Amino acid sequence: MNRHFWLILISIFVALVVALIPLPRELQPFQPDWVLLILMYWSLALPHRVNIGTAWLIGLLMDLAIGSPLGVHSLTYSILVYITASNYQKIRNYSVPQQSLLIALFLALYHLLQFWVSHFLIDIYFLPQYLWPVLTGSLSWVWIFLLLRKYRRHFRIR
Repeated sequence: MNRHFWLILISIFVALVVALIPLPRELQPFQPDWVLLILMYWSLALPHRVNIGTAWLIGLLMDLAIGSPLGVHSLTYSILVYITASNYQKIRNYSVPQQSLLIALFLALYHLLQFWVSHFLIDIYFLPQYLWPVLTGSLSWVWIFLLLRKYRRHFRIR
């Protein structure tokens, strides 16, 4: 395992910590999916380093950290990273605002998949508030993309 792997792992760890920071009750529904956004960035930038297996392991960690049914995040992260990694050449050619719209679609798919699996496992019901992170995540994508690209170029992560 080389230095590049550890630098990617540090950014994912920071996203895990930020995702676990408790927000005030009023802001909780608006919290973007930091871990998924970081995983999607790395799967677009370096699909040979961050792939479905990485997404599955990080999803398992996320399931354990927040106490959700085991495998829900693993499955949904794996599906979304598969979609982004398999289409990375197309997505890279879009401008950052266009990528942000595409990320909004991916995040909507993520939340709908996560709801569907959770509904199947623990019988929850859909509320429109479940989709607020789609809006905040797509708005955050521009900043995440620019910040991680600068990070990747500064440390020459390949």
